[in-house]
Amino acid sequence: MTFISYAQNFEDIRLWRALKYYENGFYIDVGANQPVSDSVTKAFYERGWTGINIEPLQVYYEALCQDRPKDINLQCVAGETAEALTFYAIAGTGMSTLEPSVAKERLEAGMDVRSQTVQSRTLSSICEEHVKGPIHFLKVDVEGHEETVLRGMDFTQWRPWIILVETPWTRDQTWEQLLIDAGYHPVLFDGLNTFYLAEEQLHLKGAFDLAPCNMDEFQFCYGHKFSYPVSDLEQALQAERQRADRAEAELHALRNSRSWRAVEKLKRVLLRA
Repeated sequence: MTFISYAQNFEDIRLWRALKYYENGFYIDVGANQPVSDSVTKAFYERGWTGINIEPLQVYYEALCQDRPKDINLQCVAGETAEALTFYAIAGTGMSTLEPSVAKERLEAGMDVRSQTVQSRTLSSICEEHVKGPIHFLKVDVEGHEETVLRGMDFTQWRPWIILVETPWTRDQTWEQLLIDAGYHPVLFDGLNTFYLAEEQLHLKGAFDLAPCNMDEFQFCYGHKFSYPVSDLEQALQAERQRADRAEAELHALRNSRSWRAVEKLKRVLLRA
């Protein structure tokens, strides 16, 4: 079965290479965003995996509930404590944030930033309520809120095999020591994310040594940013459909015209003659 990749930077392919021999696995997606576009977990869900999706935005949460009925979908944010927080939403993007400084930068860049109140929960409390077995991977994409997410997780009790954290352009993060102290080893920086392996799972390290390639037998999903742009083709198809609709309407109008009926009547007279 060909692997269909939905993630924006090959994340799901790298994870699948390491974890494909484990059936009915489990994931936690912090900052899940949309259930399909750029999703790290969609391909796993299609293969029978389930997990927890944490997403504060109403529109994405509802989409996750509809697309992922077998998952546990939580409308909240993950943090260091349980409290109400101000969340800066940027609709239609994956750039919403809890960090006021990041929100200010994006507002100054012309983005439509709107604040709302959201509930925060610790990852430990979420795991205590919902996790019954191993966590095969934990993905964190929270636009500057990474440290508070990680501080809310008891890594002595809950041990995701693989952790990937979005760290655009650089993996030199002040919070990385939290993971290192918890027994996690950085094994890959792909330009967008840093991948960490639990020390008891270092036998999986070889899966991250090579970049995704033809041997992974994958294809991109329809409309993926790395695929040929489909928007031009869709626009051309739409234009052809509109032209066909106009032609059909003109033919219908012609057939209902007096001249057409007169010609048809003359044809029947000539045929009888």
